Amino acid sequence: MSEDKNNKIENKENLSENSEIKEEQPLKTEEKTQDEKEIKKEKALETTTKGKKKKKRILRQIVHGRAYIQATYNNTIITLTDLNGNVLAWSSAGQNGFKGPKKATPYAASVIVKNAVDKSQAYGLKNVNVFVKGIGSGREAAVRALNTYGLNILSIKDITPIPHNGCRTRKPRRV
Repeated sequence: MSEDKNNKIENKENLSENSEIKEEQPLKTEEKTQDEKEIKKEKALETTTKGKKKKKRILRQIVHGRAYIQATYNNTIITLTDLNGNVLAWSSAGQNGFKGPKKATPYAASVIVKNAVDKSQAYGLKNVNVFVKGIGSGREAAVRALNTYGLNILSIKDITPIPHNGCRTRKPRRV
């Protein structure tokens, strides 16, 4: 019995010590979390300064290029390319927020050209050969807008496809 009492007393002492430890532990974890946060911040700063550096993207400077204008009854599309045909910038009426029959208007064509020229300024495009395709109302407005927004037009060529003799006609109807 005396041993049981001693054990109980020791257990009570241990419990009282454990309760004190439990009270102290949250303080220690808070201190640790703050320290860990500071360490993480320092590591993040070190990795950004010492770690991998991103290569700065260098855009090639292209002074001479081509401008393709596709003007249909429903839409107008402008594509600015280099001399090999690699696209530098493009824009269309739908991309600029025009809907329905407004996409084929001369005003939409000028807005489209402005957007495409702004995109291509990073490449330093100055001189263009213009290739016009289609019979929409935006074709002349687009060519004029190219000139007004700072591109020198070297030549204008119409590449609208023209049928030579076209498809075979239907046989005549027998009555």
